[in-house]
Amino acid sequence: MMKSRTHTCNDLRMEHAGQTVKLVGWMENVREVGQNLAFVILRDFYGTTQIVIETEDMMHVIKELNKESTISVEGVVRERDSKNSKLPTGDIEVVPAKIEVLGRCRYNELPFPINRSREADETQRLKYRYLDLRNPEVKKNIVLRCNVVSALRSAMTGHGFLEITTPILTASSPEGARDYLVPSRKHPGKFYALPQAPQQFKQLLMTSGFDRYFQIAPCFRDEDARGDRSPGEFYQLDMEMAFANQDDVFSVLEDVLPPIFAKYGTYNVASDAPFRRISFTGAMETYGSDKPDLRIDLTLQDATALLGGCGFGPFEGNTVEAVVVTGFEGTRKQIDKLCADVEVQSGEKAYWFRYDENGEIVGGIAKFVQPIKDQVVETLGLEKGCFVGLTAGKKLTAQKTAGVLRTKLGQFCPQHMDKERYEFCWIVDFPMYEIGEESGELEFCHNPFSMPNGGLEILKKAAAGEVDPLTITAFQYDLVCNGVELSSGAVRNHDPEIMIEAFQLVRLGEDDVKAKFPAMYNAFCYGAPPHAGIAPGVDRMVMLLAGEDSIREIIPFPMNKNAQDLMMGAPGTVEQKQLDELNIACTKTEEDA
Repeated sequence: MMKSRTHTCNDLRMEHAGQTVKLVGWMENVREVGQNLAFVILRDFYGTTQIVIETEDMMHVIKELNKESTISVEGVVRERDSKNSKLPTGDIEVVPAKIEVLGRCRYNELPFPINRSREADETQRLKYRYLDLRNPEVKKNIVLRCNVVSALRSAMTGHGFLEITTPILTASSPEGARDYLVPSRKHPGKFYALPQAPQQFKQLLMTSGFDRYFQIAPCFRDEDARGDRSPGEFYQLDMEMAFANQDDVFSVLEDVLPPIFAKYGTYNVASDAPFRRISFTGAMETYGSDKPDLRIDLTLQDATALLGGCGFGPFEGNTVEAVVVTGFEGTRKQIDKLCADVEVQSGEKAYWFRYDENGEIVGGIAKFVQPIKDQVVETLGLEKGCFVGLTAGKKLTAQKTAGVLRTKLGQFCPQHMDKERYEFCWIVDFPMYEIGEESGELEFCHNPFSMPNGGLEILKKAAAGEVDPLTITAFQYDLVCNGVELSSGAVRNHDPEIMIEAFQLVRLGEDDVKAKFPAMYNAFCYGAPPHAGIAPGVDRMVMLLAGEDSIREIIPFPMNKNAQDLMMGAPGTVEQKQLDELNIACTKTEEDA
């Protein structure tokens, strides 16, 4: 044990009674019950111990201290008269002979009660994060994160992967999100970029002759926050394998992840390997999402032919999707809220009707459905007491809105959602291309470095107009767990000829590829092995394991939703001298915006 203490605040038990011990920690609480009698709760990283004050001298020391001061306590362990079975140390207490103040808390009032910090306003929690982290309930998530990262490292090393760190200061490249730029002092007018991911470097390692690479990689993207995404930076289990295909990548993660989820997860049940594989098209048609929550047993039905001509305006000329829920017991008020929540999340309206216990179509758009009741009941397979949620729009829009509706209905109806389990699946065969919402032209759908299904031949047919580029799928895959996208990956396009052909379809020629990705293009020209990889998000993984809804709960020092570090005051202003050294002139400040 350390010189500063003989035991931690979680060590002492009845067998220590009569021993003289030394403890250190934070004074969590003081309860005075008499002139010279008080009970002090001492807390350290490991737990708590009750200290009993029975003398005037000790009481004088305690009365001079505010809660959360750090102290050293030397005294004798004895059995408690009133035991607390809820605490590991609840059978004993320590009677101090000496109390030394190590670090005085100079404030009478704390921003929030430490053990109830999770109830405090998030702004206060982030500003005083060092106090928030003293809460054992908050701290345990950070401990969990440490244990999971350690387990991931051990598992990957056990599978023959080498941990290799890649550069943080690199070149800007188009990878789907905004870069964080770093000005160069030595090269005026030029900038480094923080890596959105180690994508190019890990592929270059494969061309360099390394067989299996991984790292717990920091990634930086200037994007908005959401529940499962932290603004600014995040960490991922980045991995790549040479001479590998999609099945090889799947095999590694299906071996690495289940034991970690079984050991550290909030829930005791998880999918067995091999995980289900669902095509992107199949996922959208069945679940209305490319990250479906398979704990929910509800599915989509295409009701276009059935209801497209029923006379209800929003259905006419559109795709109509239906979600049928048996045993639905929601009130009209609850249904209205559910539909409103769908509209907030998807931007599209949801519609509904019920097939009641009397065999009648009621509520919502019932008057449009009633004339074709028998056909609707038969086609949708309705039972008495069913609720039918409906969406409409262009095919993908209707599917996505129905996917949101499906999730909301599953969460509302416990009989349709087996919540306490981890359900994994692979989403495969993503489209290689899509029509950009802003440009209206053909763009890469996901990773531009992915190998298309059909290789060079399918790309040449698309270039010749023999194949619609939108029908080309890629060896791209996502790992999904409980409706959360844990990671994206792909079999890489390692052939320069195929790469050029793929980029030409989005109006980028060979010169553009060489200019945007010079290192990768040149490296591939020296003979690159087929390779594939993936990068599960560590933050999202720990969030799932901890059973948290917000990713900020498992990050030691998170930013807020506006990408601000309230504790450190970042981003902040800098001195003019620093700007001058970097040849930077600020044309607009936050106050001007």
